[in-house]
Formats: sequence, structure tokens, C-alpha cells
Amino acid sequence: MRLPISIFVSVSLFTAETTAALYLSSTYRSAGDRIWQALTLLFTLVPSVLVQLTLTFIHRDLGRDRPLVLLLHILQLGPIVRCLEAFCIYGSVGRVEEPYVSITRKKQMPRGGQSEEVELQVGQAEGKLFTHRAAFARTSVIQAFLGSAPQLTLQLYICALQQGVSIGRGTLMVISLLSIVYGALRCNILAIKLKYDDYEVDIRPMAYVCIFLWRSFEIAPRVVVLVLFSSVLQLWVLPVVLLNFLVFFFYPWILFWHSHSPFPENIEKTLSSVGTTIVLCMLTFLYAGINMFCWSAVQVKLNDPDLINKSQNWYRMAVYYMLRFVENASLLLLWFIYKTNIYDFIYAPMLVLQLLLAYAIAIFFMLVFYQFCHPCRKLFSSSMSQGLWNCSSLLCLTIVIGFSYDNGHPITQYLCFAR
Repeated sequence: MRLPISIFVSVSLFTAETTAALYLSSTYRSAGDRIWQALTLLFTLVPSVLVQLTLTFIHRDLGRDRPLVLLLHILQLGPIVRCLEAFCIYGSVGRVEEPYVSITRKKQMPRGGQSEEVELQVGQAEGKLFTHRAAFARTSVIQAFLGSAPQLTLQLYICALQQGVSIGRGTLMVISLLSIVYGALRCNILAIKLKYDDYEVDIRPMAYVCIFLWRSFEIAPRVVVLVLFSSVLQLWVLPVVLLNFLVFFFYPWILFWHSHSPFPENIEKTLSSVGTTIVLCMLTFLYAGINMFCWSAVQVKLNDPDLINKSQNWYRMAVYYMLRFVENASLLLLWFIYKTNIYDFIYAPMLVLQLLLAYAIAIFFMLVFYQFCHPCRKLFSSSMSQGLWNCSSLLCLTIVIGFSYDNGHPITQYLCFAR
């Protein structure tokens, strides 16, 4: 049985970020910056409450007689208690005899075109640890994209306005960035385990390193681009953010309505129709929050019993990164045109080039991960390189067709040229 390191990392980031945010908000209060203090507390307490609710919901504590645990969750100490409980369960393994074990069947990765099925014994302690790991994997994603991401954006925006970085603000920004990258990493691992639930998945250290580099180079430039744009064109920030958010929020619902599928009712037996709707709205809200900053490895599909799209769609991923790259370049261009004198100490062309290059490096590590480090790449129906090549060919063909119609030339000439 593996040591629950992921639980410890999640709780450590949660505790460190909350402590740093509370300290920084006290410094804002001392300096008389009430608005920055309120926003810092908002991006700390709201995700903390959502984390407590998620842990309570997954562990089904409302239907159990555990008043002390519920009290600690109300005091925002639930993750610490859950972490201690997980390590106590891990420490009791081997000392207490298991009353019974369950048998699960998992397929191994195909070797020579064939996949063997093996039986695994899962004891009570291992089952409880699995529940704890699953709960903290989800709370890490919630903390990262509903708390750490807006927190990092806010603090970096304050640094741009005040042209300085204090020790407290710098510490909070570093912790928030680590929390976002870790949450994105957990999102990738969660997507792999959900999509390939029938298989015994072994994720190697090189895959973790590749995902960490991919997400770091993807998220950091995105946050910097949003901050630079918002610092010079404040009135246009809200339309840009709302457009991004609403597109990804309503996209799963549009696909669901287009499929004419019945409303999902198998999420939780104790939930009413209103409760199910609230849970689905929160799920799509989180999905939109993730896609605001990076590609969501878990694709929401409301007409699926598991609410997850388990197919690998290279076209959607390619379109996302192409459009996001174009959007980042456009926002940087607007910042370059309208930048004020507070950026006189920065060589703007070099900064623009570095941010675009960093995003290109993120795409490179993403390609490396799916091509060489993905634990289930043998199960892909088509290779990623082939899928991206087909997508780029389709986009180029669309551009050529549009160009030919605009200039009144026959399309056959361009098709012959392409061949």
C-alpha cells in the first residue's frame, strides 16, 4: 500500500496558502487597503468552504453520527483532520486483521496486442485510503482554480500597480502558483484514472515531471497575460473574462441539450432534482474555471452516467490551444499598444516574446507527455501526432476555401496545389 503522500501535499498547500493569505490580509488592513484585504479574504474563504463541503459530501458525513468531524469542518479544519485520519489508517495496516476483503478485476496494459485481466484483493483500510485520495484529488482541483488562480491573478495585479513585491505577497504568489500547478496535475491524473478505470494504471515519475513542466509553462504565462491586459484596459477585462467563462460554462449544457438525453438522476440517491441541478452547475462552474487558465484534462459530458467524456478528442485539444495562443497574442498586442509609463522599466518586445515562447514550450511538453509518457498511450485509437496533423490540415483547408471564395477563384486549383 502506497504512503498517502498526495494527501499530505494537498493539505500542506491548503494550509500554507490560507496562512499566507490571512497574514497578507492583515498587512493590507494595517495599510488601510480595505479593497485588497476584502478580495484576498474572499479568494481564501470561498474555496475553503467549498473544500469542506466537498469532503463532507464525498465521505457522506451528513448521514453519519460524527458531530465532532462536522464541527471541525465548520471551523475550516476538515482537511487537516482528514489527513490525520488517512495516516492513521495507513499506520494501522498490518496491525489489525482485516475482517474481509473485496476482489476487483483490472486489465493490464496490452502486451503483444493482448490484455490480461488480473484479480486484486482490496481490504477495508485500502478502500478507505482510496476514498481519501479521491476526495483530496478533487479538493485540490477546487482549491487550485476557484481559489489559488484568482488569488495569484489579484496579487500579481497589485504588484503591477504598486511596482513592487513585498515578502508576504511574494510568498503567497509562489504558494498559489504551486497550488494551481499541483491542481492541474491532479486533474490530469484524475482524468487518466477515470477514463481507464478498467485498467491497472502505473504512472511513472517522468510522466509527473512532464505534466508539471507542461502545466507550469501553460499557467504562469496565462496569468501574466491577464494581469498585463487588465492593468492597462480595465474596462475591457470584465467582457473578456465573462466571455471566456460563459463559453466554457454553457458548452457542456449546449451539448447536453443537443443530445436530447434525459436529465441525470443517478449522481446521488439522496439528492433531489434541485440538488442534482446545483451539483451539475457547480461541476460546470469548476470546468469553466479550469479552462480559463489551462486545458481541462477532464472533459464534462452531462449525458454520460459518469459525467465524463472518456474518449480522447485530439481535435478539441488542438482547437483549444490554437485559439488560446491567438487570444494571448492578441491581449499582449493590446497591452503593448496601450501600456502606460509604469512599464517603462520593462523591455516590452522581449517580454511579449518570452510569454509567447513560454506558452509554446508548454505545448511542446504536452506533446511529449501524450506521445511518450502517457501511461495508457497504447490504448489510444489514434496517435496524437496524427490527430493534430489531421486537425491542422482541416483548418488549413478551411482557410484555403475561404480565401478562394473571397477572391473568386475556383477551389479545385487550391486542392490540386495542396495535393
